[in-house]
Amino acid sequence: MTFILGLTGSIGMGKSTTSDLFRERGVPVHDADAAVHGLYRGRAAAPIEAAFPGVVRDGAVDRQRLSTAVLGRPEALGRLETIIHPFVREEEEAFLRRCRASGAGLAVLDIPLLLETSGEARCDAVLVVSAPAEVQRQRVLARPAMTEEKLAAILARQVPDPEKRRRAHFIVDTSRGVLAARRQVGSILIALAGRPGRGGQNRAANHA
Repeated sequence: MTFILGLTGSIGMGKSTTSDLFRERGVPVHDADAAVHGLYRGRAAAPIEAAFPGVVRDGAVDRQRLSTAVLGRPEALGRLETIIHPFVREEEEAFLRRCRASGAGLAVLDIPLLLETSGEARCDAVLVVSAPAEVQRQRVLARPAMTEEKLAAILARQVPDPEKRRRAHFIVDTSRGVLAARRQVGSILIALAGRPGRGGQNRAANHA
């Protein structure tokens, strides 16, 4: 049975880079953020426009307009999540069915809010991507249109990094560069080699 590794981490910690390192090794990865962006251009656009009029342009959700509509408004954000999360879960389940059908021994679910949404219950182990807080801050504030206010609002929705690390089975520290992260991923793959999945129950022992 396919072993499901949930990959998560706070904003700016290096989740995308770490996911790519698993892909390099031939491990199938489902990117929840990429799924959301695809849905914004597809079947989620209409229900989101109905809930937040004016956020869709040329048939696709304008992410900046949507961000403005929900930033700092927990009720609005909750409405958005009610719309988008079921679609994302459908795509995740289809991905896992393909992995099982192909005989994949390991599959990675890259989910930014894995722990915040109790998604670890669907996984056999949890990998947290982490870096020191100042490194994280520098990375995030270097992004286009990012502000201190936006960063604070995002972090307020996320489980703090120390708590994520405490709940992890594995940790990849991306502050030491890609080569070091690649070695850490290699060690995780060795640790997981041959382990059968258990459908999210009786998760693997902690190897943080």
